[in-house]
This record gives sequence, C-alpha cells and structure tokens, in this order.
Amino acid sequence: MTNREGLSPPKEPDATPASAAGPEPAGAGLSGIALVVVLIGYALSIVDASIVNVALAPIGEDLHGGPAALELVVSGYGLTYALGLVLGGRLGDAFGRRELYAYGLAAFTVTSALCGLAPTIEFLVTARLLQGAAAAMLVPQVLATIQAVSQGRARARAIAMYGVTAALGMVVGQMLGGLLVSLDVAGVGWRSVFLINVPVGVAALLAIRRVPATRAETKPGFDPLGTVLFGATMVCLLAVVVAGPDLGWPLWLWGLLVVAAAGLSALVRVERGLEARGGTPLLSPSVLSRPGTRRGLAAVVPFQAGFGAFLFVYALIAQGHFGLHGLASGGGLAPFAVAFFVVAQFTPKIVAALGGRIVALGALVQGAGLVLLALVIGLGWPHPSLTLVLLGIALFGAGAALIGPTLFRMILADVPPAQAGMGSGVLVTSQQMATALGTTVGGTLYVSLDGPLSTATAAVLVLALLTCFAAAVLVISLKLPDPR
Repeated sequence: MTNREGLSPPKEPDATPASAAGPEPAGAGLSGIALVVVLIGYALSIVDASIVNVALAPIGEDLHGGPAALELVVSGYGLTYALGLVLGGRLGDAFGRRELYAYGLAAFTVTSALCGLAPTIEFLVTARLLQGAAAAMLVPQVLATIQAVSQGRARARAIAMYGVTAALGMVVGQMLGGLLVSLDVAGVGWRSVFLINVPVGVAALLAIRRVPATRAETKPGFDPLGTVLFGATMVCLLAVVVAGPDLGWPLWLWGLLVVAAAGLSALVRVERGLEARGGTPLLSPSVLSRPGTRRGLAAVVPFQAGFGAFLFVYALIAQGHFGLHGLASGGGLAPFAVAFFVVAQFTPKIVAALGGRIVALGALVQGAGLVLLALVIGLGWPHPSLTLVLLGIALFGAGAALIGPTLFRMILADVPPAQAGMGSGVLVTSQQMATALGTTVGGTLYVSLDGPLSTATAAVLVLALLTCFAAAVLVISLKLPDPR
C-alpha cells in the first residue's frame, strides 16, 4: 500500500532526534474504544452548538433574559469556540494531545454543569463563553490523534466516523434538545440540555488512558504576535457574521471587514517572516500552501456553508411555516442522518474505486437532492409530497457523506505529524466559520424574501443558492489531488 492510499504525509528529513518526552508513536493504532472516547468529546462540542436552540424560550422565562442575552447564550459559545481552535491545536502539538484533550473535556464537563446550574442569565452567558473555550481545547486533538496514530484504511475509517459525528451532531442536538425539554427530566426543565453532558463527559474521562499519547517530536515554539493578529482578525469576521442579522447590518459593522483584511495581510507577512527565520508560526505558510491542503480548504468553505444554510433554513420552514416543534422538525432530518451514516461506511471503498472523482460525485448527488427539493416545493406548495421531500433530504445527506470525510483526509494528508494539531485547528476553524457564514447568508436571504415573496419562492431561491455552493465544490474538486 502506498502513502497516498492512506493519505499519509511523506516523511520529511529531520535532523533533530525525537525527544523522550513524547515522540509520535509508530503505528500504535487507534483502538475502537479510543476512537469512541475522542469522538465523544467532539460530539459533545457539536451537539452543544445546537441543543440549546430549542431551550431558549424556557431559559428566557426562567432567568428573565431578553433577546440580546439569549443571542449571547448561542453565539457566545460559537465565538470562543472558533477563536481558540488553532491555539488549542498548537498547544496539543506542544504539550501532548491526550493531555490537552483530557483537560479540555474536564473543563467542558465542569462548564456544562455550571450552565445547567446557572442562577442568572449573566452567569449562563459567562459559563457558555467558558464552555466554548473548553471545546476549542479538546476538539483539535481529535483529528490530530487520528492522524498521528493511524494509517491507510484504518485512518480512512476513523476520519469517516469523524465526518459522521460532525454531520450528525447538529441534527442530533436539535432532536435531543427538543426531547429533553419535552420530557422535563427530573423536573429540571431546560437545564437538562446542559446537565446531560456531565455523565457522558465523566464516562469518557474514565477511559481516557485508552487513547494513545502523542505530541510533536520537538516542542514547537509559540508565536505571540501571530496569535494576537489571528485573534483580532477572527473577532472582526465573527462579529460581522454573528451580529449582522440582529443589528441590521450597520455601516460601521462592514468596516470591520476592512480591519479583518488588514489583520489578515499583516498575519500573512508575520507568519512568513517567522518561518523564514526558522521559527514556529501559529499558522505555517509552507503547510497551508500545499496543494492538497489549500484546495481542500477551498472546497470545505462552500461545502460547510451550504450545510449550515440548509439546516438553518430547514428549521425556519419546518418550525415557522408548518409549526413543528424542535423534536418533530429534527425528526424530519432522519433521512439525512441515515443516508449520511450508511454512505460514510462505504466511503473508503468508493475512494479506492473513483479516487478524487468521489468529491465530484458527492457534489452532483447533493445538487440532485437540492434540485428535487426545489421542484417539489415550487410545484407542490403548500402541500409538497412528503416522500419526495424526504428523498431530497436523503440525497443531500448522501452527497455530504461522499464529500466531507474525503476532504478532511485530503487536507490532513499534507500536514506533517509534528503540526497535526495546527492542521486540525485550521480545518475545524474553517468548518465553523463557513457554517456560520452559510447560516447567516441563507437565513438572511430567506427571511428577507419570505415577506415580499411567498414562502415557496423564498425557499426555492435559497435552494438555488445552495445548488451554486454544490457547483462550486464540483468545480474545485476537478483540481483536487487523488486521495488514493
């Protein structure tokens, strides 16, 4: 089996001997239990991004929180989560990925308990900010550990399961949140959506020793200036994406994009200069400029944007027009979940047969599902065929299963093991930013059109936008390297 078959990066000459503190294990492998343990932490971080959505009304009533505070309960988590991912990956490279994962999971479990016990809305917002920071510490270690200790088909299967967790986490979060609030477990009401993380997190921590310990062979240095510039750029971008719809897109908010562009330009210059001097930049330009990483990240943006927009607009239509509560609307996404899970199990075999064309196939399948949904809604409104709607949702999920895990493998293939945490942090940050962008663009488009136009027309136009996202993935896929 060749290196490309396992998407394993080529070995690079390294004159520095591995330190006794933590060399990368050679072929240590990742057991089934270890994979479950690391995926549990990742699943918790994804679920908590959406599980709170269906609990906002009772939270507001119980803690007397206004719309602005409730918005912070949702967006505050996403802000600190996205801001800390790259730094969390770098810390894992330096101090050990299992250690950072354990600390992050412990902090996530504690902050989840604080959220569930919050006596005031201000306390809850603060706890959510800390919960997002804890998630940023643990999440990059998941892909970094998979990359460091597995190869070939074992790595392909593990990354496929990572993709399943990423896609299903948001769907399961909305369904689980609706179920917990409806059941009012132990009479704690909305608090159960946070408290449920505690036993799950504790169980994963008890099995943490089953996860292999890895870190970079040589402890990487830190990049204070690059970290500050990256943080400032991210804050400006996230402020525009998250706050824009609520603030009505004021002119000063658009000015933050200019600040973000200047910060990004300065960041590129600083990182290139530091790497040229032999330092360790927060974001390695040499790694990010490799074809597989660069083109893979370019494809991730429209892919995740389409995914975020699809889920958000679906929820608006299901809960707004059809009046479905959180559990019922989440249940409508079951075909997506089933199709994604089933197809993801066969993705490695499909890659072996089709190579890079698997991403193009996935984009075509997604596009077919979106076109089907547009036709069914446009021609059958206000009573579209439920069977055809569910079929369109299933096709969208099947296409996502063909695209997502393959792109993740391509991106990480060009990242050296010593920088696995950095690469994972960049990948997850790109996912989060693109998902937030897609949610904002898709949601704003739908809401702005749903008044002047009919609901069906607004939905069809959003689906046309998502089809354009799928077409962008298709075009980019033509230049992606062969993942075999």
